[in-house]
Amino acid sequence: MPASAADSAIYRSLFSDDATAALFTDSAEIRAMLLVEGALARVQGALGIIPETAAAFIDRASREVQIDPAALGAETATNGVPVPALVAAFRKAMNAPDHAQYLHWGATSQDIMETGLALRLRRVTQIWDERIGDLIAALGRLARRHAALPMAARTYGQAATPTSFGAVVAGWGHPLIRHRARLAEVRAGLATVSLGGAAGTLSAMGPQGPEVRAGLAQALDLADPGHSWHAERDRVGVFAAWMAGLATSLGKMGEDLILMTQTGINEIRLEGAGGSSTMPQKQNPVGPSVLVALARQAVALAGAIQGAGLHRQQRDGAAWFVEWLTLPQLCISAGRGIALAQDLAGAISPDAQAMAANLDDGSGLIHAEAFTFALARHMPRPEAQSRIKALCKEAGATGAALPVLVARDFPALDLTAAGGLGTAPDEARAFADQAGT
Repeated sequence: MPASAADSAIYRSLFSDDATAALFTDSAEIRAMLLVEGALARVQGALGIIPETAAAFIDRASREVQIDPAALGAETATNGVPVPALVAAFRKAMNAPDHAQYLHWGATSQDIMETGLALRLRRVTQIWDERIGDLIAALGRLARRHAALPMAARTYGQAATPTSFGAVVAGWGHPLIRHRARLAEVRAGLATVSLGGAAGTLSAMGPQGPEVRAGLAQALDLADPGHSWHAERDRVGVFAAWMAGLATSLGKMGEDLILMTQTGINEIRLEGAGGSSTMPQKQNPVGPSVLVALARQAVALAGAIQGAGLHRQQRDGAAWFVEWLTLPQLCISAGRGIALAQDLAGAISPDAQAMAANLDDGSGLIHAEAFTFALARHMPRPEAQSRIKALCKEAGATGAALPVLVARDFPALDLTAAGGLGTAPDEARAFADQAGT
């Protein structure tokens, strides 16, 4: 198995997301860095920092030149960053030494790499925003369709009170609405230009340094932070935390689906469920299991990035390397989680008969809370709770149905409230309204 599922012909379709992974290839990184170098030269030429003819040549070449990623490997292993090798290869490919000498004027490797990353993450988060919107809409339709479909709510794995399947779906969808709203702020933070020069002071550009940074930001449609931020890792940390939060919300959906498809519960059917190599009866919840696995991985990877936020002094290679090792995989896993959840939202079919059977197995114990509050209208609640609890024990010991025992001991008690879904249908429809469906 390759170190990354995104690089595996066998596992890529299971764990990777092609649209996200495409923005974390060597070629995508090189193309983004070349665009930054070209825009930097264009801005510096307009300000008279480098000759305009050289700036125009560099800018045009940045969109035309082809750099072989493999040719950068040996020098990157020595320098710890790919930019020196990239600049050397770019200058050679330009075949114009008089112009090429002005390439990468006053910038540092981190400026080029992080601004290039900002361009790629802008596209990544745009893809995700659209997907999350579609996922929310799909869950909204599912919640509205089954807003009043009764099923057992479970706490600690035990039947608690009745709810509706639509309300369960709404519980999956509500966090996604909040995650999508937070993504707008996260995206804005990521879309920030980096230009600080060797030690964050822009000294090689003189007093025009801040003007160059502002111009580069405008040229690339990125924000100008107004200062160097090489060692300020909060933007990346916030992004990692956001991805971990999103993944855990999707993982919650996966956990519920695994349990609802479990033998003996069988409340959900999943179209396209996985098969076994030896047991023909199996319909394994592969998709939900992947969501759970991705969530656990995302939490671990996000923790690594939080730890990498501890940058020494003005730049810290060790901490920065941790981001390189971690962020691409975290992004690819997040992208896969969103896409997979979309697929699952369209593959879910609730089994109303199974839900009804699990809601009341004949014991009527799931209505114990309703009986308690009905009885509490006629006596102190602690006493009512004690009386119903005793009847629950009797039902368990004798096999008698709880409603029968309650009617025996309290024949005048109104039991019509038992079996009600409370606010569940309204909550499901309210979520559907929020989802725009």
